[in-house]
Amino acid sequence: MIDSIIAAVHDALVEETGGQLADYIPVLAEVDPDEFGIAVVTANGDVWAHGDTDTPFTIQSVSKPFALAMALQKCGPDQVFDKVGTEPSGDSFNSVTLSGDGKPQNPMVNSGAITIAGMLVGEYGEGGAHIETHDMFSRMAGSSVGFNEDVCRSELVTGHRNRAIAHLLYASGVVTTEPEAVVNAYTKQCSITVTAKQLATMAATLANIGTNPITNDQILDPLTVRHTLSLMFTCGMYDGAGDWAVHVGVPAKSGVSGGVMAVVNRQIGIAVYSPRLDEHGNSVRAIKALTMLTEELGLHAFELTNAGSSMLSVYL
Repeated sequence: MIDSIIAAVHDALVEETGGQLADYIPVLAEVDPDEFGIAVVTANGDVWAHGDTDTPFTIQSVSKPFALAMALQKCGPDQVFDKVGTEPSGDSFNSVTLSGDGKPQNPMVNSGAITIAGMLVGEYGEGGAHIETHDMFSRMAGSSVGFNEDVCRSELVTGHRNRAIAHLLYASGVVTTEPEAVVNAYTKQCSITVTAKQLATMAATLANIGTNPITNDQILDPLTVRHTLSLMFTCGMYDGAGDWAVHVGVPAKSGVSGGVMAVVNRQIGIAVYSPRLDEHGNSVRAIKALTMLTEELGLHAFELTNAGSSMLSVYL
């Protein structure tokens, strides 16, 4: 049943050509704009996929929730949220601004993610941070993820805005590690490659409260997952997060390579890959596909058929 729904959504959108490639990163402007895949992995480890779901693409900003989870596990929530806020920004994801208290607004925009990268570099060193990140992403995916040297090099050459953000953070005392090392680590993090199937498995690991449903590898603790999903719900879709919460209503994260992942707590992880982007930097087809899937499957957090947690009944 789910397989036929995924296939129908894919077929309904395969002719959609709206949006533009992320041409400000030269290598991303060279990808095939027609690539399109949808993958779903359940918290029980069932996998459904349709389209280009074995095509590697760079994870880009979809890496941010996983890097946040790493920092939460390694440093603890108090230390993380002392450096990074938890409020939606309403600004562009790469805005060179901080909130009134001098911190990045949240970990899902570039300033917050660069701060998180700085924390990981502080814990592991620049090279160690990349090794630890690659290893953790592979565990979440249930198989070894890749790395795109060309994209990394291209982003480092053109990444002046991220350098400006890193220097602002350094000058403000939010980041205490040398800015160039932090930008290098953050760019390497974004240049890790995944397939839609791998990304759906990573999402399903979040849905399964931190345990990979295919390998049964327990990777994250429940509080880390709760913090991560909460921030994905409120901040994960850039300055389109409010519209997403209203119309789709599940925690999600997008990236400028065209990947979007969504998580339904205790149920499923979904990943869609299609590289043409809208004005917010979100994949046009992925947004439409996830809107259709959540509507068809009744996945919205406030769907009227969702009975919610049974915990309260224990106290009544």
